[in-house]
Parts: sequence; C-alpha cells; structure tokens
Amino acid sequence: MNRFVIADSTLCIGCHTCEAACAETHRQQGLQSMPRLKVMRNRDESAPQLCRHCEDAPCASVCPVNAINRVDGAVQLNANLCVSCKLCGIACPFGAIEFSGSRPLHIPADVNSPKAPAAPADPLRVSSLLDWVPGIRAVAVKCDLCSFDEQGPACVRTCPTKALQLIDNTDIAKASKRKRELTLAGALGDLSLFSQPEARK
Repeated sequence: MNRFVIADSTLCIGCHTCEAACAETHRQQGLQSMPRLKVMRNRDESAPQLCRHCEDAPCASVCPVNAINRVDGAVQLNANLCVSCKLCGIACPFGAIEFSGSRPLHIPADVNSPKAPAAPADPLRVSSLLDWVPGIRAVAVKCDLCSFDEQGPACVRTCPTKALQLIDNTDIAKASKRKRELTLAGALGDLSLFSQPEARK
C-alpha cells in the first residue's frame, strides 16, 4: 500500500502553519528540525511541495548505503546511515528531499586552532543541494509521515483550511474510478446528441 500527503491548492492560503508544525514535531523527537515540506506559491495560488512516497522510489534506488527504504507503505529515511552524498536529492523528481545538519555543541562556530588556518566564511546560500558549510554534515531530510506519531502527519492535523490530506491506494482507486465514470458519462452524453432527430437534420 502506498501512502502520501496531497495538497489542495484551492484551499491552501500559504500560511506556512504546516511547515512550522512539521519542524516543531520533529524537533521534539530529537530529529532535524528542518520542515519536510515547503510551501510554494505563484501569482494566484499556493501549496506545499511534499514527498510522494513513490512506488518505485528513485531516491531509494540511488542511495549507496540503503538509508532509504519502504516501510508500511511509506518511503522512510534512516538519517543515521546517511553519508551526505546528496544522490537522493538529485534523483527525486519532486524536489522533496532537502539537506540539513547541525554543528556539534562542543565545537563553537568560531573555534580556531593556532596551528591551523581559520575556516573560511560560510558561503552564500544557494540551495541545500549545493551548499557546503564548514563543520556541518549535510543529512538528508524528507517526509516520514510522522511515523513516530499515532495521530498521523502533523501538517495534516494542523492545517487551518484542511488543504492537506493523507491518502492511500484505496483513495487513489476511488478517485480513478470516479474519473473514468465521469469520462464515460461525458462520452455517452456527446453520443446522445447524434441520436436525437434534430441532430440528424
């Protein structure tokens, strides 16, 4: 069974509540506090960009240390195994994998040894895929559907407009069936026009 969160751009108001809830929930679990989703907007609408937990999971296919695996219908990342190669971020077709890291607490940012030159200044931020910060190991961060929480994904629970929804294969099958029914009804409706006497004239 494949499970993932979808966003309805007609309901999303771009408030970033989902990002904040995601970051805080994971921080409380001792995980990277970077949000696992990112609200994107254009001129008319907004919606969070999320991991689709793909059935073929290109991110898992390219991971050289098997840090990404399918567990209970979701593609899960074991951050402890991540070696910072960033291949998963390159392979993800949705841009849903970011990279974050933290500096060890016992090593301050400005520490220098008299026997070694000072570390270069942090480079300007381009993207988490390209950035490199001295002393910080980049660890892959992706949606885990809040697998540690029985209540489900924090983003879905906290969205004020209910723009986010957790779906699975059953929901996908129902939506696909409904789409086929509407298509068939539309096609039959078009054919009925030709069967009317007025249409034959």
